[in-house]
Amino acid sequence: MGDVIHAIPVAQAIHRAWPTTRITWIVDPRWQPLLEENPAIAQIHPFPRSDFKGMGGLSRAIPWYRELRKFNADMVLDLQCLLRSGLMAFCSGARHVVGLGDAREGARFFYTETVPVKKNEHAVNRYLRALTVMGIDQPSEPDWFIPSNQTIEPEISGAPYVVLHPFARGAGKSLDAAAIAAWVEAFQEFSGLNIILAGVGKYAKEHGPRFHNFLGKTDLSQLIAILRGAKFVVSVDSGPMHLAAALGVPVLSIHTWSDPRLVGPFSKKSWIWQGGEIRKQDLDQSPRDQAAFTASHAVEIARFVAAQT
Repeated sequence: MGDVIHAIPVAQAIHRAWPTTRITWIVDPRWQPLLEENPAIAQIHPFPRSDFKGMGGLSRAIPWYRELRKFNADMVLDLQCLLRSGLMAFCSGARHVVGLGDAREGARFFYTETVPVKKNEHAVNRYLRALTVMGIDQPSEPDWFIPSNQTIEPEISGAPYVVLHPFARGAGKSLDAAAIAAWVEAFQEFSGLNIILAGVGKYAKEHGPRFHNFLGKTDLSQLIAILRGAKFVVSVDSGPMHLAAALGVPVLSIHTWSDPRLVGPFSKKSWIWQGGEIRKQDLDQSPRDQAAFTASHAVEIARFVAAQT
């Protein structure tokens, strides 16, 4: 999810500079709702990654890769820079294939041109560097177009709320049940706002009528609507955190070991928890030492968010 969100400003800038250009975006169907309704994107082409796993996966994938030539692409821009995306670029038959200089898994062997990138630079800025190859100026402020074709649950609609997103795939990123409970109970003490627990995962404890557990109960379009309507979002380092930042919602991102300069929220309305302290997000500031997130840290964040809202 985060990779797709970080790349949207590139499509927006290309469309603004070359409005008649047709952009086809190849994307995992799970993240397709992020691109729907976007006037910069002429076509969304799903990459059914899950269909190509297991026995017979390769034989199912070959026809899909062959179909890429039908787009008659003049240029392919590979921002994921992995073997499978490099192979897609090669199979398209495009004469110009552009990728980033730090491509992995041998993807750069498929490129006709590589874009130099800087070390310790946020993914959004890394991707925007690809515009220079096309003679397009990098925007002073990234432009995110996020669709708005869903609404939130009726019992929440119209009532002010904050969102807690506590789970992520990366090891050591997710909050445990004790930290979630501590945050919810402390925030209820400090604020009268509703709380929505969102994302994918399990949490069984109930916290009264102002607490709404939506874990595993929303699709991506509904999650977009929930985050867009929030007064504030607290999230571990994850795709939904980047989504909240792109929507312009105030967000605090919890980083136990990841580097906020590279993968933190790309937003002026964002804060970071790292190394036991809360600070304003600063892409030029070195990361703090790694630290586990505890229930006492959750209480401090609850107090901080209540003060902001």
